[in-house]
Amino acid sequence: MQQVVNVQEPVITPRRFKVYQHRQLDKIEALKKVPSDMRFEMKVVANVLPFRVNEYVFNELIDWENVPNDPLFQLTFPQKEMLEPSAFQRMADLMSAKHTTNEVFDLATRLRQEMNPHPAGQMQMNVPHVDGEPLPGMQHKYRETVLFFPAQGQYCHAYCTFCFRWAQFVGKATRFNSNDADQLHRYLAQHKEVTDLLVTGGDPMVMRTHKLQHYLEKLLQPEFEHIKTIRLGTKALTFWPYRFITDPDADGLLRLLEKLVKGGKHVSIMAHLNHPNELRTDVCQEAVRRLRSTGVQIRCQAPLLRHINDNPDDWATMWNKQVNMGMIPYYMFIERDTGAKRYFEVPLEQTWQIFRKAYQQVSGVARTVRGPSMSAGPGKVEIQGVTEVAGEKVFALRFIQGRNPDWVQRPFFAQYDPNATWLNDLKPAFGEDKFFFEDEYAKMAAID
Repeated sequence: MQQVVNVQEPVITPRRFKVYQHRQLDKIEALKKVPSDMRFEMKVVANVLPFRVNEYVFNELIDWENVPNDPLFQLTFPQKEMLEPSAFQRMADLMSAKHTTNEVFDLATRLRQEMNPHPAGQMQMNVPHVDGEPLPGMQHKYRETVLFFPAQGQYCHAYCTFCFRWAQFVGKATRFNSNDADQLHRYLAQHKEVTDLLVTGGDPMVMRTHKLQHYLEKLLQPEFEHIKTIRLGTKALTFWPYRFITDPDADGLLRLLEKLVKGGKHVSIMAHLNHPNELRTDVCQEAVRRLRSTGVQIRCQAPLLRHINDNPDDWATMWNKQVNMGMIPYYMFIERDTGAKRYFEVPLEQTWQIFRKAYQQVSGVARTVRGPSMSAGPGKVEIQGVTEVAGEKVFALRFIQGRNPDWVQRPFFAQYDPNATWLNDLKPAFGEDKFFFEDEYAKMAAID
């Protein structure tokens, strides 16, 4: 008879959440190891791009002997090159001279507007309307999926330096959110074509459970039978895993998720995981175990980023570890054309080669991952490869998702360009004037 071995669960000691923002940079003890000129550069950047880090991240995830090259340091602490040289110098000159807080804020506001704060038509084309009036805090880009930005979830346990939603965190002028649960429910009830609700931010896991319950529990009622999937986008699994274990309402959160699952909803935690080092702690692994015990699925996604994960071995290691922990590798994204893109971007061909080499190292159960994918204005465009057709070297592309569902899975080709980093850099192959979707997309943009 086979002996049953009981695996003892780790004992997780509760931890006080302690966060630092740009005005507290000097209070982070570990930063005293960093040269003073680098600390000044970090302050300059942190006055333009959002900075927020918690004590768990910098004490448990960063190898301070490998700073500034440590990937988790790069992921959370600002670097000089994240700003354009002229933008950095303007802010550095102001901060080096006599200045007021308002002067710094005004200059930061101007610099932020130069960084494409809302890419891919987020504000112009994605916001739904009722009776000609826009619905704040909601986006409906693809037929089946509505995004909702709860006002209580418009920050994170720590900020990623690459974040394409950085504009959510730097002031009311660029923020996009809603606290109107009734408006959300009315819109979903009226749109039977919608099957998926994605609650995003920020990070909805910074919300207290009773706030999240206010938005989600009503979806178990009969009029929302068409809402099959509830997705929760979060970085909390690795930036604050205590949210699922020892936070005061952690058990209540798990009961809510379990109730949604038992009520017939597919609940998916959309986990943002950028590097395998994020998964190494006992508390992260216990958080994953507890979440999975509720019946939810955890899907893992991240962009490919220079300085952080731009090699295939890291991706293969991460995908294999995710599968080992019971999670599903889901997407490799391409860094969006916003914020600090210039610091993180990798040419499309190199991105595809990294994806390909990583894919070769994993078994079929990890090949659920899709990509490399650009979340561009027209839709999610996948780089399928670089090849040669009729003597012309080209990028092979397809839509994984599109503003028009008929675009999905239609292959198309672009001229090979070794320096291209985004869809807008590409030109149609074979002498064509436009890509097949361009005229229709232009009409959509004109209407909105």
